[in-house]
Amino acid sequence: MGFTNPVYDGSFADPAIIAVGNGFYAFATNGPLGNVQTLKSADLVAWEQVGDALPSLPDWSSPGRVWAPEVSVHGPDRYVMYYTTRGTASGRQCIGVAVASEATGPYVDKSSEPLICQADEGGSIDASPFQDSTGRRWLYWKNDGNAIGVDTWIYASELSADGLSLTGPVHRLIKQDLPWEGALVEAPYMVERSGVFHLFYSANAFDKAAYAVGHARCSSPIGPCTKSDDPILSSSPDAAGPGHNMVIHKDNRDWFVYHAWNRTQVGTDPKGRTMWLSELTWPADTPVVQPPLRLNPLTP
Repeated sequence: MGFTNPVYDGSFADPAIIAVGNGFYAFATNGPLGNVQTLKSADLVAWEQVGDALPSLPDWSSPGRVWAPEVSVHGPDRYVMYYTTRGTASGRQCIGVAVASEATGPYVDKSSEPLICQADEGGSIDASPFQDSTGRRWLYWKNDGNAIGVDTWIYASELSADGLSLTGPVHRLIKQDLPWEGALVEAPYMVERSGVFHLFYSANAFDKAAYAVGHARCSSPIGPCTKSDDPILSSSPDAAGPGHNMVIHKDNRDWFVYHAWNRTQVGTDPKGRTMWLSELTWPADTPVVQPPLRLNPLTP
């Protein structure tokens, strides 16, 4: 039967999905539903609005720019959310962490300061948690260097078991150094497969058709990493500027979840970036992603 993209045809930038029980929950950058827009689904295709998973921000934060939430499932009654918001003291985007007893929240950030805020490097955004096959937890993020005209790096550090603090040294993995990447790399997402670590990331300008997803093969959760030369997901006749991906596993198949623009209104569509799905396969242990297809013939 297949399905039709976008699977959510409303503003839902920087989407991230978790599986809970027999269903799925999706979270996204601030928009019509609140600070952290939240949806639920039984099949990854039909989505129902839930509301705002982070209705209150901590005292150190200024409202209005709550970006790129991702949730780590620690147990049936413990969910940890990493999100980006503006730090009042620094005036830069910073990373916070909040906890909830249910997947939909409300998530509460009880901290007195950001988890990460590299103000001298432009700020910190796009936090993404990862648990490796040994059970160790890691956090990846980007310094927002393009905000002040300096390099952007994908950083990594080990997390405490409860997910609320960084416990190890901070490592630089990759920066923008390929022609297609333009002025930045961002939106990291790590996958482990057969002992190899695959770092997906986005690059170029989010409001341009040149925005795309890249890939690097890493020998450990903290590198070193070797990039593929070209993007593995880029604009197609059906959508433009796909990016900020994550990977969700369903019924023994992997799916890329990402946002993309209406091709005729890149950067200006009143709806903004909508949520799309493409299948991810691994021929010869190399990731291959379907291009954005409005009429996808597959079934998640």
